[in-house]
Amino acid sequence: MKAISEKINLEKLLAIAKDIIKNSYSPYSHFPVAAVVKTKKGNIYTGVNIENASYGLSICAERVAIFKAVSEGDREIEILLVYTPTKQHIYPCGACRQVILEFNPNALVIIANKDGIFKSARIKDLLPMSFSKRSLRSL
Repeated sequence: MKAISEKINLEKLLAIAKDIIKNSYSPYSHFPVAAVVKTKKGNIYTGVNIENASYGLSICAERVAIFKAVSEGDREIEILLVYTPTKQHIYPCGACRQVILEFNPNALVIIANKDGIFKSARIKDLLPMSFSKRSLRSL
């Protein structure tokens, strides 16, 4: 029964991502991305990529969703779904991987595209030999 419940949750997260993708501001890359975070408290936070003519000031959908959660005091990411309405599969960039790791090294990252859910992995597996809170404890 737990597997069915998890599947329903993932389908819900994917539906949310598909709904918010319209909010992506991607006039330069023309590559919209949406992210949905589910925290251990069960709360849902969303984000889309937001580009800027000065490319370095753009921000990924994953960090938008995570920063919204953290700014509300919700700091334990359980699941992060990344979605694009294309045939491609988009994985979080290095900066996003580092931010995800900060809020739970066991967070599940799910990759989805217009055909549905493609793959999932724990963030600690997507960012091996990472720099984390534990790294600072040894100083």
